[in-house]
Amino acid sequence: MNKQIIHADTRERVDKYISNTLGYSRAFTEQLLADGKVMVNKNVAKKNVKLNIGDKITIEAFYPVEVDIKGSQIDLDIIYEDDDVIVINKQRGLVVHPAAGNYDNTLVNGLMYYNKNLSTINGEMRPGIVHRIDKDTSGVIVVAKNDKAHNSLASQFKDHTITRKYIALVVGNISETTGEIDLPIARDPKSRTKMAVVKAGKNAKTHYRVLENFDGYTLVECRLETGRTHQIRVHMQYIKHPLVGDPLYGSNSLMFTKTGQYLHAGVLGFIHPTTGEYMEFHSELPEYLQEAINKLRG
Repeated sequence: MNKQIIHADTRERVDKYISNTLGYSRAFTEQLLADGKVMVNKNVAKKNVKLNIGDKITIEAFYPVEVDIKGSQIDLDIIYEDDDVIVINKQRGLVVHPAAGNYDNTLVNGLMYYNKNLSTINGEMRPGIVHRIDKDTSGVIVVAKNDKAHNSLASQFKDHTITRKYIALVVGNISETTGEIDLPIARDPKSRTKMAVVKAGKNAKTHYRVLENFDGYTLVECRLETGRTHQIRVHMQYIKHPLVGDPLYGSNSLMFTKTGQYLHAGVLGFIHPTTGEYMEFHSELPEYLQEAINKLRG
């Protein structure tokens, strides 16, 4: 049976949380609950159950049965592939997986066209997907081709042993060469589409290193110790250095007109699920970010 597992990052009723987080209609969410398809921790949930942060929500048959995820011919920049994994350099503007209301032209659709032998742990909406990067974030992402590889990679992400380094262009000049942001993150209580630094949120730690200072901007490398939703974007905004172009957490810039955060996943490293060897993959700066740097250098 297909299922989706999510963890609550705010305190509210389970029906509202599922509807807001997954984009389901209220009627569809209520039907899932009425049919006993939703469990909170180990108990079948009623719609008025109030969640606590960290509660495990398991949703059986978490998408309408008529949804059929089809393969689409999408240009995939494959860095590496073997029997267990595919490492892809994702282009900016590409959504990683289908969701309610958007079932086409995602990375998953491209993967289904290229190779249907993918892990099944995350259900038919997210075959092979172990982790994701935001639509307008470019860079390296790993996909699992079987469930054994998926479990191995998922454990490494959970244990925070994956190497993840990002390049970001932020507003303002950062005076210190290196720094660490250790602040918890949860759903923004004032806006369901945003995350925020929240005292009762999940622990989140970002290490940053200044690569180059410009007039009013800074190029930084951010290394993730944890991997919360929008972590770099939220943390940098909190220290008053939001990412250039970020539509949720950034600020308008007359100098840069492209929509979307200037953020690139440049390095991804993990222990190979079968060989046990450490593998590290790098992605060069994409054109949009290199053009911005050249413009700032004059």
